[in-house]
Amino acid sequence: MAIRHFLTLTDLSPEELQAIVDRAIEMKALHRQGGAGEPFRNKVLGMIFEKSSTRTRVSFEAGMAQLGGSSLFLSPRDTQLGRGEPIEDSARVISRMVDIVMIRTFGHNVVERFAAHSQVPVINALTDTFHPCQLLADIMTYQEHRGSPRGKVVAWVGDGNNMCNSYINAARMCDFTLHIACPEGYEPDEDVLAAAGDRVKIFRNPKDAVSGTDWVATDVWASMGQETEQKEREKAFKGYLVDHPLMAHANKDAIFMHCLPAHRDEEVSSELLEDESISVVWDEAENRLHAQKALMEFLLESH
Repeated sequence: MAIRHFLTLTDLSPEELQAIVDRAIEMKALHRQGGAGEPFRNKVLGMIFEKSSTRTRVSFEAGMAQLGGSSLFLSPRDTQLGRGEPIEDSARVISRMVDIVMIRTFGHNVVERFAAHSQVPVINALTDTFHPCQLLADIMTYQEHRGSPRGKVVAWVGDGNNMCNSYINAARMCDFTLHIACPEGYEPDEDVLAAAGDRVKIFRNPKDAVSGTDWVATDVWASMGQETEQKEREKAFKGYLVDHPLMAHANKDAIFMHCLPAHRDEEVSSELLEDESISVVWDEAENRLHAQKALMEFLLESH
């Protein structure tokens, strides 16, 4: 059987994506009832981090432990990847010693090259181009709170970054319309956008993008590695703060998401972030854990 990888959402079929989300919701319920058994017993997850993270490390490590498996944290200081060993060679070696690998890195080509030479499933835990694991959690969170996102209208407010690209893929996979509000020069990836066709629309005014939507999401204006652009980006994104007045343009029961960490009162107001009648960010963060457990189960069973 061919090895299945998860480098972008489009590595799944819409039906597989839905099955993983449904299983994640089930696993969350089982966890609260005392656990889902130990399907990962004697399984080892290799976790390669070239970019640091709180939620990604905790959710993957905890997920493996909860299901009876174990994990290895590998930073650039811990591997030959940081000392110039070809990615292809590292993939060949590491994949002979573990059962599944997740990689959080900069260039998307790194996970593609690693997966091409891996004997086990590879998960993209974030690259500069995509963040598909976060979208699994976001789709799961919307389904928990409002049901299927199919036919809904979603607004992305802010930078056309890896999260925005993944929201575009989610619109294709889940059959919703996506409004993107971004300043000129900060658009999402052209190829990703083109593949979505007329399902995705670009706006310059956040109010226009949010008007009549069911789900609003944002992210920091300067992602990891863009810190030197912070001041320049603050000027470019002036007026892109997501707060209660902006959310008032959305539908009455619209919800707000943010992948975190948030820069409070920069891209999102503290008041909105803390308003649990609209903001579901804490459920969204927790759901990384359960969505990734369901994803790893799917990939391990497919292997």
